[in-house]
Amino acid sequence: MNKNNIFESRRPLIAILRGITPLEAESVSDVLIEAGISIIEVPLNSPQPFETIERMVKFHGNKGIFGAGTVLREYDVYRVQEVGGKIIVSPNLNTLVIKKTKELNMYSIPGVFTATECFDALDSGADALKFFPASLLREENFKALNAVLPENTISIAVGGISENTFPSWLKVNINGFGLGSNLYKPGMLVEEIKLKAENIVKCYDNCIQS
Repeated sequence: MNKNNIFESRRPLIAILRGITPLEAESVSDVLIEAGISIIEVPLNSPQPFETIERMVKFHGNKGIFGAGTVLREYDVYRVQEVGGKIIVSPNLNTLVIKKTKELNMYSIPGVFTATECFDALDSGADALKFFPASLLREENFKALNAVLPENTISIAVGGISENTFPSWLKVNINGFGLGSNLYKPGMLVEEIKLKAENIVKCYDNCIQS
């Protein structure tokens, strides 16, 4: 597994901005980074996702880590790299996508649910595992899976996650979270996104400190 862990110097919180448009790219990412969420994923089923990623990269530089979600094909990995994206997130396990991501020196976070998928992903070079949908897997089942995974595995819970579920997942040693509709929905005002992000960061920091 790649030791270049993007979570080492950033909160392990991924903003999943499904449905975001290029016109919102700078303003939404700006309030997220200012609040303390600096890993940002633009799902490819959003309007003009590559343009949105490119605008974020150009606007923020190294202040954030940007990339794509819902990446299903190798070709899309190339396109994300071309616009400056650094992370590739998928809802599923596709070993070809993982291997292409690593060939291009990008960060791979495939979606997994079973022990077989976890080990296939890690064997293919995945940097972290996205447990999706986390709401269906549940904490006790993740705990059982985590017991057999390599000690340095980075695990992210995604799907049905909110600040209210942080404590129970952290208790079973999850490493981080992906936040979707609880943080951002199309049409939401920037000020509302800012307040949600600030609250999420405050809750996460309180959980870690307690």
